[in-house]
Amino acid sequence: MFVSYQWLSEMLDLAAYPAEELAEQISRTGIEIEGVKNYADHLQGPIVVGQVIQQEPHPNSDHLQITQVKVGEEDVRQIICGAPNVHQGAKVIAALEGSVLPGDFKIKTSKLRGEESRGMLCSYQELGFPENVIPKEFVDGIVLLPEEATVGASIIDYLQLDDPILELSITPNRADALSMRGTAYEVGAIVNQTPHFDILDFDPGHQSETNAIQEVTVKSANRDLSAIYQLRLIHDVVIQPSPLNIQLRLMKANVRPINNIVDATNYMLILYGQPLHAFDFDRLPGKNIGIRKAKEEEVLTTLDETQRTLDPEDIVITAADQAVALAGLMGGYDSHVTADTRNVLLEAADFDGQAIRKTSRRLGLRSESSARFEKGINQATVASAGEQAALMMAQLAGGQVEEQFVEIEPQLNPPVEVTLDQADILNKIGIQLNQREIQEIFDRLGFDLAFHGDQMTVKIPPRRWDIRIPADILEEIARIYGYDRIPDTLPKAPSQPAKLSSRQRLIRSSRAICEEMGLHEVVSYVLVSQAMAELNASQTRQVELMLPMSEDRKVLRQSMLPSLLEIARYNRARHQERLAFYEIGKVFFAQESIHQQPEEEERLAMLVSGQQVGKQWDTPEKAYDFYTIKGMVEGFFASIRLADQVTYQARQDLTCMHPGRTAEIYLQDQCIGLVGQIHPNLAKDYDLLAETYFAEVDLDAIDRAVRADLLQSPIPKYPATSRDIALLVNRDLTHQELMTTIRSAAGADLIDLELFDRYVGDSIAEGKQSLAYRLTFQNPTKTLEEEEVKQAMDQVYEALNQIDQLEIR
Repeated sequence: MFVSYQWLSEMLDLAAYPAEELAEQISRTGIEIEGVKNYADHLQGPIVVGQVIQQEPHPNSDHLQITQVKVGEEDVRQIICGAPNVHQGAKVIAALEGSVLPGDFKIKTSKLRGEESRGMLCSYQELGFPENVIPKEFVDGIVLLPEEATVGASIIDYLQLDDPILELSITPNRADALSMRGTAYEVGAIVNQTPHFDILDFDPGHQSETNAIQEVTVKSANRDLSAIYQLRLIHDVVIQPSPLNIQLRLMKANVRPINNIVDATNYMLILYGQPLHAFDFDRLPGKNIGIRKAKEEEVLTTLDETQRTLDPEDIVITAADQAVALAGLMGGYDSHVTADTRNVLLEAADFDGQAIRKTSRRLGLRSESSARFEKGINQATVASAGEQAALMMAQLAGGQVEEQFVEIEPQLNPPVEVTLDQADILNKIGIQLNQREIQEIFDRLGFDLAFHGDQMTVKIPPRRWDIRIPADILEEIARIYGYDRIPDTLPKAPSQPAKLSSRQRLIRSSRAICEEMGLHEVVSYVLVSQAMAELNASQTRQVELMLPMSEDRKVLRQSMLPSLLEIARYNRARHQERLAFYEIGKVFFAQESIHQQPEEEERLAMLVSGQQVGKQWDTPEKAYDFYTIKGMVEGFFASIRLADQVTYQARQDLTCMHPGRTAEIYLQDQCIGLVGQIHPNLAKDYDLLAETYFAEVDLDAIDRAVRADLLQSPIPKYPATSRDIALLVNRDLTHQELMTTIRSAAGADLIDLELFDRYVGDSIAEGKQSLAYRLTFQNPTKTLEEEEVKQAMDQVYEALNQIDQLEIR
């Protein structure tokens, strides 16, 4: 928002507040000032109003003109100019010898193709204005001033260029300051003044005696589309450029002047923060105006002469059910104001900001109007802004305004009152204020205040629709009181011993374990695309950002898989043959209510792919496989003393994982993760090798588990003994089930159980496999006798014989 200090001074007495000082005070109260620009600061020397009294072609050029320019009562200068719009009799901007223009461009007497030139005729660009705000008729030429401009007058004074422009950085919660009036209220609270505004009154000379607006009907298909919608009619306008002072105010506000009708709508947009739109009433296809959602594949050519295919979520304004404007964004080309316009239908409305935001983002179409509708507007001044714009059009274009207007019955937001304890001011801000001081603050803000007991109730004016809860009131008190005046206080809290929590220790130890296994830590985005968020997701409802920076970063992940796949693809594309990553990060799950914060879980994830060991002269190449990743997971649990509580169960129905090489990880009876091979089709989609493996575990669940104490045992004095056992079993019988059966039957002296051989071949029946296990027994207090070992093995045989179709060989 660009705020003219001179314009603001018409609403407040700022004589005691220079622009730079005022900018500093505004920044201190919560609205950041990005800069203060003054066009006059970059202009020096004699730059005056001139008049071309004679003009002739340059004898040595086909485009230059030799002009004689009167710059004072008796002062005529010869100036050579190449602008196509220069002509005899024109009032121009003349920069004379010794003047300096922006960019330290010094004007001096010079010769252009043999002819002397004693100055320069200037364009708006040469005075420092950006091209996007210059009237189109002057973009490629010099500025032509009005006839009433006084020859010899200083341009800085005549164009009021010595006017600091404050650039306000408006955050979404302070959209009330996106207008001159809103800024005046804000500055008024800072300098303890009540702003005053000049209001246009109905002039009998510009008041229409007709009542043609009553022939216009307005209907909304859904009242949620527009809370307020009003139409006014202005007759017999003459389209022409706006007066220079109006144009300059718009240009300083970063708005390009167009013509007197469009400029009136933009002027009120800047003044009130109220977007308006002017239709050529005679070019509308009908007088029945409607508001509805766009039809499927409906087409509208907008003001920028772009044909746009609309979406059913877009809001359109219709005439005779034909779309004539994209609500809140841009009008239609076929009904816009042109040089031939004579009757104007003026729209003032409040549209659904969320719908405007979605349409704006989808079409890549942002405007001053859409920015305000998205953030909210002051419903209390919609009618006033429309009326003032209509009266201004009548004044600037010589038209006649109808006093009546048509509208849809407004659906205004209810008045807001906020009640809070007076003690909150001390408890939450840290300042002690009595009732008189509190009353003074709210008087400066223009809020009604009532005290009752230890509480106070604040009535919020409609212009501050950002205030809803007690915290908002406390913020207003703090910023008007002065953040810099709030005393520094140390928070009071019970002292805590300086030590890590169990969760912090687990994360640190997990990081160390993974790095010892040769994995490299990565850090990824928790935001992923819609499609990636569905990978390994455990909930169908996702947590989406309302205002994502891009479509690739709009959904909070429910698994670490998409993030690691993205990093793996990035590295693979750069010819990294060995991928071995781990990440400790968060995943997010939606709650039942959209107003609840999503549930967060800390996860550890691993991904390996490619060469585990590269080919050497004495060592063959070895690739990562399922047993590598599973061994890493088992090693992790062994290191944190949970291996004896963890089991694995095969899982075949995960679309992102290989159906025959995936297992869920269980901590006692709770599933805490998975380990396995990524589905080859998914790996192919990410340009990875088919043999890419992934594991993920829930660190929060692990932190809650009871782990065995870390005990140091003496080296056993007594020897161990081992026994081998070979089993013929069905292939669908899992190794996990056999291990569990043997361990539970072998007794306390079993210290190790190892599968050392597996055979599948022609010598055994189809669908069978031979598994050989080695059982190691040891007692730390004595030498085991043969009978004790035999008894343990008999118990193992007996337990195994209970398994169907199992044969002990």
